[in-house]
Amino acid sequence: MYAEAAGSCPFAHSSRKVCLHVLQIGVVVTYVRDVRSPAELAEAFRSNGLKLTPQRQLLFQLLDGNQRHPTADELFAEASARMPGISLRTVYQTLNDLVAMGELSSHTLGGGATRFDPNTSEHHHLVCTRCRSARDVAVSNLDALQFVGGDGFRIERTTVVFDGLCAECAEGRAGDGPTHNPQDLH
Repeated sequence: MYAEAAGSCPFAHSSRKVCLHVLQIGVVVTYVRDVRSPAELAEAFRSNGLKLTPQRQLLFQLLDGNQRHPTADELFAEASARMPGISLRTVYQTLNDLVAMGELSSHTLGGGATRFDPNTSEHHHLVCTRCRSARDVAVSNLDALQFVGGDGFRIERTTVVFDGLCAECAEGRAGDGPTHNPQDLH
């Protein structure tokens, strides 16, 4: 990367100057907190006046300790294997209730389906462009990040998503597509 500090920029073009500024961004893998236990979520649902059903209790179990950032469809497939007849609507409603309660956060990471994350603290993500697995990372020095062209835009939140290949896909162990289970990766 090139810094403009020296006064020269190798990418200067006629009337438009295109330069990259050196930013030091440290990437440290961290995980802040899991979703509360199934019993705690059941109590939270009761105290919020929400109906507690066997289907919701199953979803609480599937989310317990889950750091994969599952989609509603992924959770639906897992839940259906354990409890045939559970509806996709129940899965979505339960996930949306948990987001509204602050127990999960929802993210659209690099396109695709919304993913649900029990880590509700400020953090960022690594997303594999091949298998679509996602994992949490912390990014430091975001305050030093500057951009041009905002024209009065007031930033309320910054989210960083690093797209690339997970270790398994980068090593070619995953084949040409999403052939391995992202649950087994991260």
